[in-house]
Amino acid sequence: MTPAGSVLLLTTLTGFGYGLIAWLGTLAGLGFLPAAPFFLPVCVAIGLGFSSAGLVASTLHLGHPERAWRAFSQWRSSWLSREGVAAMATFPPAVAFAGLWWLLGAGAVATRVAGVVAAVLAFVTVFCTSMIYASLKPIRQWHNPHTAPDYLIFAVFSGAVLLAALWAIWFGAAKGLAVAALVAALAALGAKLAYWRFIDTQKPLVSLASATGLLSFGTVQPLDRPHFTENYVLREMGYQIARKHAVKLRRIAAVLAFLLPALLALVASERVLPAVATTAATLSALVGLLVERWLFFAEATHVSTIYYGV
Repeated sequence: MTPAGSVLLLTTLTGFGYGLIAWLGTLAGLGFLPAAPFFLPVCVAIGLGFSSAGLVASTLHLGHPERAWRAFSQWRSSWLSREGVAAMATFPPAVAFAGLWWLLGAGAVATRVAGVVAAVLAFVTVFCTSMIYASLKPIRQWHNPHTAPDYLIFAVFSGAVLLAALWAIWFGAAKGLAVAALVAALAALGAKLAYWRFIDTQKPLVSLASATGLLSFGTVQPLDRPHFTENYVLREMGYQIARKHAVKLRRIAAVLAFLLPALLALVASERVLPAVATTAATLSALVGLLVERWLFFAEATHVSTIYYGV
Protein backbone atom coordinates (compact mmCIF):
# COMPACT_ATOMS: atom_id res chain seq x y z
CA MET A 1 0.00 0.00 0.00
CA THR A 2 1.14 3.55 -0.64
CA PRO A 3 2.12 5.15 2.71
CA ALA A 4 0.23 8.41 3.29
CA GLY A 5 1.95 10.99 5.46
CA SER A 6 -1.30 12.02 7.13
CA VAL A 7 -2.04 8.46 8.25
CA LEU A 8 1.53 8.02 9.49
CA LEU A 9 1.08 11.08 11.69
CA LEU A 10 -2.32 9.87 12.88
CA THR A 11 -1.17 6.42 13.99
CA THR A 12 2.06 7.72 15.56
CA LEU A 13 0.98 10.93 17.30
CA THR A 14 -2.27 9.52 18.69
CA GLY A 15 -0.27 6.62 20.11
CA PHE A 16 1.88 9.07 22.05
CA GLY A 17 -1.07 11.22 23.11
CA TYR A 18 -3.53 8.55 24.16
CA GLY A 19 -0.71 6.43 25.57
CA LEU A 20 0.28 9.31 27.85
CA ILE A 21 -3.32 9.86 28.98
CA ALA A 22 -3.69 6.13 29.67
CA TRP A 23 -0.58 6.16 31.85
CA LEU A 24 -1.70 9.29 33.73
CA GLY A 25 -5.21 7.97 34.36
CA THR A 26 -3.99 4.56 35.47
CA LEU A 27 -1.29 5.90 37.81
CA ALA A 28 -3.65 8.50 39.26
CA GLY A 29 -6.28 5.85 39.86
CA LEU A 30 -3.72 3.81 41.76
CA GLY A 31 -2.56 6.86 43.70
CA PHE A 32 1.00 6.79 42.31
CA LEU A 33 1.20 10.37 41.04
CA PRO A 34 2.46 13.26 43.18
CA ALA A 35 -0.11 15.84 44.26
CA ALA A 36 1.64 18.65 42.37
CA PRO A 37 -1.19 20.96 41.18
CA PHE A 38 0.28 21.87 37.78
CA PHE A 39 2.02 18.69 36.62
CA LEU A 40 -0.95 16.54 35.68
CA PRO A 41 -3.01 19.27 33.92
CA VAL A 42 0.05 20.17 31.83
CA CYS A 43 0.66 16.51 30.96
CA VAL A 44 -2.99 15.99 30.01
CA ALA A 45 -2.83 19.08 27.78
CA ILE A 46 0.28 17.69 26.09
CA GLY A 47 -1.38 14.30 25.61
CA LEU A 48 -4.48 15.88 24.10
CA GLY A 49 -2.23 18.06 21.95
CA PHE A 50 -0.49 15.02 20.47
CA SER A 51 -3.83 13.30 19.91
CA SER A 52 -5.41 16.37 18.33
CA ALA A 53 -2.45 16.85 15.99
CA GLY A 54 -2.77 13.26 14.82
CA LEU A 55 -6.54 13.52 14.32
CA VAL A 56 -6.27 16.79 12.42
CA ALA A 57 -3.52 15.32 10.23
CA SER A 58 -5.77 12.36 9.39
CA THR A 59 -8.34 14.67 7.78
CA LEU A 60 -5.73 15.69 5.21
CA HIS A 61 -6.00 12.16 3.79
CA LEU A 62 -9.65 12.76 2.88
CA GLY A 63 -10.69 13.98 -0.54
CA HIS A 64 -13.10 16.40 1.15
CA PRO A 65 -11.84 17.16 4.68
CA GLU A 66 -14.84 19.41 5.30
CA ARG A 67 -17.03 16.28 5.26
CA ALA A 68 -15.04 14.48 7.96
CA TRP A 69 -17.92 14.94 10.40
CA ARG A 70 -19.96 12.40 8.40
CA ALA A 71 -17.63 9.61 9.52
CA PHE A 72 -19.18 9.75 13.00
CA SER A 73 -22.55 8.55 11.72
CA GLN A 74 -21.41 5.02 10.75
CA TRP A 75 -20.22 3.84 14.15
CA ARG A 76 -22.40 0.71 14.04
CA SER A 77 -20.44 -0.80 11.15
CA SER A 78 -17.24 1.18 10.61
CA TRP A 79 -14.10 0.99 12.75
CA LEU A 80 -13.07 4.35 11.28
CA SER A 81 -16.26 5.89 12.62
CA ARG A 82 -15.80 4.15 15.98
CA GLU A 83 -12.29 5.57 16.17
CA GLY A 84 -13.64 9.08 15.67
CA VAL A 85 -16.37 8.63 18.25
CA ALA A 86 -13.97 7.12 20.80
CA ALA A 87 -11.38 9.82 20.15
CA MET A 88 -13.88 12.60 20.80
CA ALA A 89 -15.36 10.76 23.78
CA THR A 90 -11.92 10.70 25.44
CA PHE A 91 -11.61 14.48 25.55
CA PRO A 92 -14.36 15.33 28.13
CA PRO A 93 -13.19 12.91 30.85
CA ALA A 94 -9.55 13.84 30.17
CA VAL A 95 -10.33 17.54 30.59
CA ALA A 96 -12.46 16.76 33.65
CA PHE A 97 -9.58 14.70 35.03
CA ALA A 98 -7.22 17.65 34.77
CA GLY A 99 -9.80 20.10 36.14
CA LEU A 100 -10.75 17.93 39.11
CA TRP A 101 -7.07 17.36 39.88
CA TRP A 102 -6.66 21.11 40.10
CA LEU A 103 -9.85 21.80 42.04
CA LEU A 104 -10.23 18.76 44.33
CA GLY A 105 -6.73 17.34 44.44
CA ALA A 106 -5.13 14.01 43.55
CA GLY A 107 -6.83 11.99 46.25
CA ALA A 108 -10.44 12.86 45.46
CA VAL A 109 -12.58 9.94 44.31
CA ALA A 110 -14.01 11.98 41.44
CA THR A 111 -10.49 12.78 40.22
CA ARG A 112 -9.44 9.13 40.23
CA VAL A 113 -12.63 7.99 38.52
CA ALA A 114 -12.24 10.60 35.79
CA GLY A 115 -8.65 9.48 35.30
CA VAL A 116 -9.58 5.82 34.98
CA VAL A 117 -12.39 6.61 32.54
CA ALA A 118 -10.02 8.71 30.42
CA ALA A 119 -7.44 5.90 30.46
CA VAL A 120 -9.98 3.29 29.37
CA LEU A 121 -11.31 5.46 26.54
CA ALA A 122 -7.75 6.22 25.43
CA PHE A 123 -7.07 2.49 25.06
CA VAL A 124 -10.42 2.00 23.32
CA THR A 125 -9.48 4.70 20.79
CA VAL A 126 -6.14 3.08 20.01
CA PHE A 127 -7.86 -0.29 19.66
CA CYS A 128 -10.39 1.18 17.21
CA THR A 129 -7.53 2.64 15.18
CA SER A 130 -5.84 -0.76 15.03
CA MET A 131 -9.05 -2.46 13.93
CA ILE A 132 -9.36 -0.17 10.93
CA TYR A 133 -6.46 -2.16 9.51
CA ALA A 134 -6.83 -5.49 11.30
CA SER A 135 -10.37 -5.89 9.94
CA LEU A 136 -9.29 -5.68 6.28
CA LYS A 137 -9.24 -9.32 5.19
CA PRO A 138 -7.74 -8.70 1.70
CA ILE A 139 -4.47 -7.44 3.25
CA ARG A 140 -2.69 -10.30 5.00
CA GLN A 141 -0.03 -8.05 6.61
CA TRP A 142 -2.82 -6.30 8.53
CA HIS A 143 -5.48 -8.97 9.00
CA ASN A 144 -3.61 -11.09 11.54
CA PRO A 145 -3.39 -11.59 15.34
CA HIS A 146 -0.46 -9.16 15.68
CA THR A 147 -1.90 -5.87 14.45
CA ALA A 148 -4.28 -4.88 17.26
CA PRO A 149 -2.00 -5.97 20.16
CA ASP A 150 0.96 -4.20 18.54
CA TYR A 151 -0.92 -0.91 18.33
CA LEU A 152 -1.78 -1.13 22.03
CA ILE A 153 1.77 -2.12 23.01
CA PHE A 154 3.25 0.74 21.00
CA ALA A 155 0.84 3.20 22.67
CA VAL A 156 1.88 1.94 26.09
CA PHE A 157 5.53 2.25 25.10
CA SER A 158 5.33 5.71 23.52
CA GLY A 159 3.21 7.02 26.39
CA ALA A 160 5.74 5.63 28.88
CA VAL A 161 8.77 7.35 27.35
CA LEU A 162 6.86 10.62 27.00
CA LEU A 163 5.71 10.51 30.63
CA ALA A 164 9.22 9.61 31.79
CA ALA A 165 10.58 12.64 29.93
CA LEU A 166 7.96 15.02 31.33
CA TRP A 167 8.49 13.68 34.84
CA ALA A 168 12.29 14.02 34.60
CA ILE A 169 12.01 17.58 33.29
CA TRP A 170 9.55 18.53 36.04
CA PHE A 171 10.76 16.60 39.08
CA GLY A 172 14.13 15.11 38.16
CA ALA A 173 15.06 11.43 38.18
CA ALA A 174 12.31 8.82 38.47
CA LYS A 175 13.73 5.32 38.48
CA GLY A 176 10.32 3.63 38.38
CA LEU A 177 9.12 5.41 35.24
CA ALA A 178 12.48 4.96 33.52
CA VAL A 179 12.36 1.23 34.21
CA ALA A 180 8.75 1.11 32.96
CA ALA A 181 9.85 2.82 29.73
CA LEU A 182 12.73 0.34 29.40
CA VAL A 183 10.45 -2.68 29.85
CA ALA A 184 7.85 -1.22 27.48
CA ALA A 185 10.52 -0.59 24.83
CA LEU A 186 11.77 -4.17 25.00
CA ALA A 187 8.19 -5.51 24.89
CA ALA A 188 7.43 -3.35 21.85
CA LEU A 189 10.61 -4.56 20.14
CA GLY A 190 9.66 -8.18 20.79
CA ALA A 191 6.17 -7.58 19.41
CA LYS A 192 7.53 -5.93 16.27
CA LEU A 193 10.05 -8.70 15.61
CA ALA A 194 7.28 -11.29 16.02
CA TYR A 195 5.12 -9.36 13.54
CA TRP A 196 7.90 -9.17 10.95
CA ARG A 197 8.61 -12.88 11.37
CA PHE A 198 4.92 -13.66 10.90
CA ILE A 199 4.42 -11.69 7.66
CA ASP A 200 7.69 -13.01 6.23
CA THR A 201 6.66 -16.63 6.72
CA GLN A 202 2.90 -16.34 6.14
CA LYS A 203 1.59 -17.90 2.94
CA PRO A 204 -0.33 -15.71 0.46
CA LEU A 205 -4.07 -15.61 1.09
CA VAL A 206 -4.91 -16.48 -2.51
CA SER A 207 -3.21 -17.33 -5.78
CA LEU A 208 -4.17 -16.41 -9.30
CA ALA A 209 -5.51 -19.95 -9.69
CA SER A 210 -7.75 -19.82 -6.62
CA ALA A 211 -8.90 -16.26 -7.39
CA THR A 212 -10.05 -17.26 -10.88
CA GLY A 213 -11.61 -20.55 -9.77
CA LEU A 214 -9.15 -22.57 -11.82
CA LEU A 215 -7.26 -24.16 -8.95
CA SER A 216 -8.09 -27.68 -10.13
CA PHE A 217 -6.18 -27.03 -13.37
CA GLY A 218 -2.91 -26.37 -11.54
CA THR A 219 -0.74 -23.29 -12.10
CA VAL A 220 -2.45 -20.33 -13.78
CA GLN A 221 -0.52 -17.62 -15.57
CA PRO A 222 -1.96 -14.55 -17.30
CA LEU A 223 -1.28 -14.06 -21.00
CA ASP A 224 -1.21 -10.29 -20.55
CA ARG A 225 -1.42 -7.86 -17.65
CA PRO A 226 -4.84 -6.24 -17.07
CA HIS A 227 -3.33 -2.79 -17.70
CA PHE A 228 -0.10 -1.59 -19.23
CA THR A 229 -0.31 1.89 -17.72
CA GLU A 230 -0.62 3.01 -14.11
CA ASN A 231 -4.07 2.89 -12.58
CA TYR A 232 -5.59 3.25 -9.13
CA VAL A 233 -4.90 -0.33 -8.06
CA LEU A 234 -1.24 -0.15 -9.03
CA ARG A 235 -0.79 3.33 -7.62
CA GLU A 236 -2.53 2.82 -4.26
CA MET A 237 -2.42 -0.93 -3.60
CA GLY A 238 0.54 -2.12 -5.62
CA TYR A 239 3.25 -0.06 -3.94
CA GLN A 240 6.47 -2.07 -3.85
CA ILE A 241 9.57 -1.65 -1.74
CA ALA A 242 12.77 -3.48 -2.58
CA ARG A 243 13.64 -6.23 -0.13
CA LYS A 244 17.07 -4.75 0.58
CA HIS A 245 15.49 -1.40 1.46
CA ALA A 246 12.89 -3.06 3.66
CA VAL A 247 15.58 -4.89 5.62
CA LYS A 248 17.55 -1.68 6.07
CA LEU A 249 14.49 0.28 7.20
CA ARG A 250 13.52 -2.48 9.62
CA ARG A 251 16.91 -2.19 11.27
CA ILE A 252 16.62 1.59 11.43
CA ALA A 253 13.14 1.31 12.96
CA ALA A 254 14.26 -1.29 15.50
CA VAL A 255 17.20 0.84 16.62
CA LEU A 256 15.53 4.25 16.68
CA ALA A 257 12.09 3.21 17.91
CA PHE A 258 13.04 0.61 20.51
CA LEU A 259 16.70 -0.17 21.16
CA LEU A 260 18.00 3.39 21.55
CA PRO A 261 15.06 4.50 23.75
CA ALA A 262 15.59 1.36 25.87
CA LEU A 263 19.28 2.20 26.30
CA LEU A 264 18.50 5.83 27.15
CA ALA A 265 15.82 4.73 29.63
CA LEU A 266 18.42 2.48 31.27
CA VAL A 267 20.76 5.46 31.55
CA ALA A 268 17.97 7.55 33.07
CA SER A 269 17.15 4.79 35.55
CA GLU A 270 20.71 5.14 36.87
CA ARG A 271 20.04 8.85 37.47
CA VAL A 272 22.50 9.94 34.77
CA LEU A 273 21.16 13.13 33.15
CA PRO A 274 17.57 11.82 33.40
CA ALA A 275 15.91 14.80 31.70
CA VAL A 276 18.31 14.71 28.75
CA ALA A 277 18.22 10.92 28.42
CA THR A 278 14.43 10.58 28.56
CA THR A 279 13.88 13.52 26.20
CA ALA A 280 16.30 11.97 23.71
CA ALA A 281 14.51 8.63 24.14
CA THR A 282 11.17 10.26 23.32
CA LEU A 283 12.50 11.98 20.20
CA SER A 284 14.19 8.78 19.03
CA ALA A 285 11.00 6.80 19.60
CA LEU A 286 8.97 9.37 17.66
CA VAL A 287 11.26 9.21 14.61
CA GLY A 288 11.64 5.44 14.84
CA LEU A 289 7.89 4.82 15.10
CA LEU A 290 7.30 7.01 12.05
CA VAL A 291 9.69 4.74 10.14
CA GLU A 292 7.96 1.66 11.57
CA ARG A 293 4.55 3.03 10.55
CA TRP A 294 5.84 3.76 7.04
CA LEU A 295 6.97 0.14 6.73
CA PHE A 296 3.64 -1.09 8.10
CA PHE A 297 1.91 0.45 5.09
CA ALA A 298 4.66 0.02 2.48
CA GLU A 299 4.98 -3.73 3.09
CA ALA A 300 1.24 -4.36 2.90
CA THR A 301 -0.10 -5.96 -0.28
CA HIS A 302 -3.73 -6.12 -1.40
CA VAL A 303 -4.95 -9.36 -2.97
CA SER A 304 -6.11 -7.44 -6.06
CA THR A 305 -2.48 -6.95 -7.07
CA ILE A 306 -2.09 -10.66 -7.95
CA TYR A 307 -3.73 -9.86 -11.29
CA TYR A 308 -0.86 -7.51 -12.03
CA GLY A 309 1.89 -9.89 -11.01
CA VAL A 310 2.84 -7.70 -8.05
